[in-house]
Amino acid sequence: MRYPFLLLLALLAACDREQAAAPASPGAPEIAAVIEAQVAPLPDTDWALHGNDYREQRFSPLAQINRDNVQELGLAWSFDMYTQRGVEATPLVVDGVMYVTGSWSMVYALDARNGELKWFFDPQVDRSFLAKGCCDAVNRGVAYTDGKVIVATYDGRLVALSAADGAVLWEVQTTDREQSYTITGAPRIAGDKVVIGNGGAELGVRGYVSAYDLASGAMVWRFYTVPGNPEDGFENAAMERAAKTWTGEWWQWGGGGTVWDAIVYNPELDLLYIGVGNGSPWNARLRSPGGGDNLYLASIVALRPDTGEYVWHYQTTPGETWDYTATQHIMLAELEIDGKPRKVLMQAPKNGFFYVLDRQSGELISAEQYGQVNWASHVDMATGRPVETPNARVFDGKNVSLPSNAGAHNWPPMAYNPDAGLVYIPVMVFPVAFLEPTEEKDSKPGQGYWNVGFDRMAGSPPKIPNLGEILDSQFLGQLVAWDPVKQEARWKGPVGRPVLGGVLSTAGGLVFSVARADQLAAFDAYTGEELWSSYTGNAAAAPISYAIDGEQYIAIAQGFGGGYAAEGGPVAHDWKIRNMSRVMAFKLGGKAELPPPRVDNREMPRPAPATADAATLERGESVYHRHCGYCHGDGLRTGGVTPDLRWSSGQTHEMWQDIVLGGVLRERGMVSFSAYLTPDDAEAIRQYVLAEANRLYLETHPEPVAGN
Repeated sequence: MRYPFLLLLALLAACDREQAAAPASPGAPEIAAVIEAQVAPLPDTDWALHGNDYREQRFSPLAQINRDNVQELGLAWSFDMYTQRGVEATPLVVDGVMYVTGSWSMVYALDARNGELKWFFDPQVDRSFLAKGCCDAVNRGVAYTDGKVIVATYDGRLVALSAADGAVLWEVQTTDREQSYTITGAPRIAGDKVVIGNGGAELGVRGYVSAYDLASGAMVWRFYTVPGNPEDGFENAAMERAAKTWTGEWWQWGGGGTVWDAIVYNPELDLLYIGVGNGSPWNARLRSPGGGDNLYLASIVALRPDTGEYVWHYQTTPGETWDYTATQHIMLAELEIDGKPRKVLMQAPKNGFFYVLDRQSGELISAEQYGQVNWASHVDMATGRPVETPNARVFDGKNVSLPSNAGAHNWPPMAYNPDAGLVYIPVMVFPVAFLEPTEEKDSKPGQGYWNVGFDRMAGSPPKIPNLGEILDSQFLGQLVAWDPVKQEARWKGPVGRPVLGGVLSTAGGLVFSVARADQLAAFDAYTGEELWSSYTGNAAAAPISYAIDGEQYIAIAQGFGGGYAAEGGPVAHDWKIRNMSRVMAFKLGGKAELPPPRVDNREMPRPAPATADAATLERGESVYHRHCGYCHGDGLRTGGVTPDLRWSSGQTHEMWQDIVLGGVLRERGMVSFSAYLTPDDAEAIRQYVLAEANRLYLETHPEPVAGN
C-alpha cells in the first residue's frame, strides 16, 4: 500500500505546482485533464497523414508537452539534408520511422527516436526542370499507405517506394515532360487511389489532377480544371459548362488552373476536394479579353474519388487576375453555426478572405477578411461573389494591390484546435504594383519561360498607402488565431518576416509556429502568449508531433528557399539568410546541440568594367527583368539560393554566350534561352550585370575599380 500512497502524494503535489505556476487560460480545458495525460502511459502515436488525419486539421491529441512544461523542451536530435535549397515538407511518422522530403524530391527515412538515416532515395530529377518551375525545387512531403511511401517528383513523376528499404515498387510519369509542368505538392491517398496535381501556370500549361491505382500505378482518371480548345471537344460536361465562362483563345495561353497543393479526401461523404490555382497568364485581359469568370480558376472543386466526376464548386476569385490561387490548405471540421451542427470545409486562400463552406453541398456559409485586402470590400452573401473595389483592376505600375501575388496566406499550412475552436493562420502583408505589358510580344502567348501578362515588377515592393489594422508595418508576417464561427481574430502573435512556416496545434493547449526570423515558438492556444522558442536557423516548413517509447516529440523540417529566395529577392536579400536544410526534433529534457553553421569565407571577385553605353545598359536591365529576374532576383538581389550574378567570375563572363544561349550549364538548371534572346540581348544583360557588380564592389571595398 505504500507505493500507491506515495504516488497519490506526488500527483497532488504536481497538481498544486501546476495550478500555482500556470492557471488555466480562459476557456481552456481543466488542468486535471492535462495532468492525467502526463501520468498515463503514453502510447506510440504516429503522424501518418499529411494533416495528421483525413480532415487535415494538423491537431495532435498528445498533451505530454503542455503549457506548464513546454519551457523544458529541448533539441532531441537533428539531421542535415544533402542539399541547400528550400524545404517545405511535412514529415510523416509511421511505426517509429520518419519519412521526409528535401529539395529535388529526395526522400529520407529516419529513425524517429534519434534521427539516424535508415535509407535514402534520390529520384535523379533532371536539373534543367528548374527553369520550368516558379518557386524553387521544393517538395511538400510524401504519402504513406500499406507499406508504401509515395513521392511526387519535381519533373512530374509519381514513385511508389517500399517503406522498408526505399526500393522502387512502381513509377509513372504524370505530366508531359516537353511542357513546363512541375510537381511540388504532396500526394494524397483516397481509398485505393493516390491523387496528385501539378504546377506551371506561370509558364503556360493547362491544369489537371490525376488519380492512380495504388497497387499498380495505372492511371484511373484525370480531371482538367480549365477547358481546352473547343474544336477538340470537351472531356466532360463540367468542361463544356466552364468554357462558357471564357472568351477569346485562352487555350493558346494554356489557361492555368494547376492544382499544386490542396487535395483533401473525405471518406464520410466520399468526396475529394481540390484547390485550383491561378490563370495563365495572370492578366485576365489577355487570356480572356471578353471577360468571364474563367471556371474553375481560383476555385474549390468537389469530385467523386472513384471516377473524377465533378460534383460542385465554389469560386473564391471570379475572373482571377492577381495570382490569387485557391490552392492553400483546405481543412474539414464540425462547427456549431446558428445553433446547429454543420460539417464544414474551411480555407484561407491567397485573396485574403476566410471561407466556411458546407462540405457536402458547397454552400457558402460565411466569408470575411482575415488579411490586408484592398481589391474587394466584402463577399456578397446573396451571390457568393466578392464585391471588387473601383481600383481593383488598375494595373498602371502605381496602384498597389493587396494582397500581392504572394497572397495573404500562401503554402504554409494552418492548423485547427477543436477544443479552442480556433484556426491558426500564418498571415502575410506583401504589396505589389502590376503594370500592363509595354511590349507587344509580352501581350502574346508563348513568349519566354515566364509570361504572366504583366511587365516584370522590378525593384523592391511598393509602399502601402493607408495601411489597415491587421499588421502595423509592411512586408511582414503574423500568426493569427481566427474564430471561424464569429469570423474574427481572437488573438495575434508577434510581427515578423513574411516567411512563416506551417502551424501545429496540440491537446496540450499549444500552437507551434515559426516566429520572428529564426525561431520555432510555442504559443498558448487560447491567449497567444509566447511560452517557448528555440533557434532553428532559418525558414521552416510545417511542424508535427508524434510519440514513441513514452515520449512526445515536436519535429520540423527546414531550409530557406521557395518563392521568397527567387521572386522575393529584393526583400529576402537583405535578410542574409544562410541556408541550412535539416530536420529537427524536440522533446522534454532534450540536450542535443545543433552542428555549427557553415562558414562562408568567399570574397567577391573584382569585376571587369562595364563597357556598354547607357542605352545598352537600360536594354540589358529590361531584358534581364523579363527573363532572368524570377530566378536571379529583381535588381540582381537574390534570396541566397540561386547565384547572385554580380559575383560571377571572369570565366563565367567569358562563357556568357555559351551559358545563356548555348545551355552548357543545363544540368545545373540553367537552360538555354536561345529561343527568346539574341546574342545582342545576352551581351546587354552581361553589361548590366557588370555595371551592377561594379556598383556593389565599390560599396563594399574602399578603393575604386580601375576604369570606372
